[in-house]
Amino acid sequence: MTREELYAAARGMLDRAYVPYSHFPVGAALECEDGAVYTGCNVENAAYSPGCCAERTAVVKAVSEGHRRFRRIAITADSDRFCAPCGVCRQVLQEFAPNLEVLLVNRKGEVKELTLPQLLPYSFGSDDLTGREE
Repeated sequence: MTREELYAAARGMLDRAYVPYSHFPVGAALECEDGAVYTGCNVENAAYSPGCCAERTAVVKAVSEGHRRFRRIAITADSDRFCAPCGVCRQVLQEFAPNLEVLLVNRKGEVKELTLPQLLPYSFGSDDLTGREE
């Protein structure tokens, strides 16, 4: 899949977002190492904490279908600013792809390319549970 196709898949999720409180739709498209793509949108809840971000929606869909290795994720919002993953999403992404490529796309189509280590330095991973060095 080309980057442009991945961006389009993320943008296609904006209309599916359930955002009656923030009115801030976010879409994500997660590409697995084998080329499969899983999309997600944010889903809000009146109690706030039960809501789910677009990035975690995409990860959960991919994992529930047996995928555990990810190459890159495109994230977009209907905003001139870039929409980066929240801290919880960063930690979930780190669980499966500590070196993930993160592509942030604003409504103008401008792209900011980052890596997950840039967004989540000194992350906590499975090696931290055992005290092993990488």
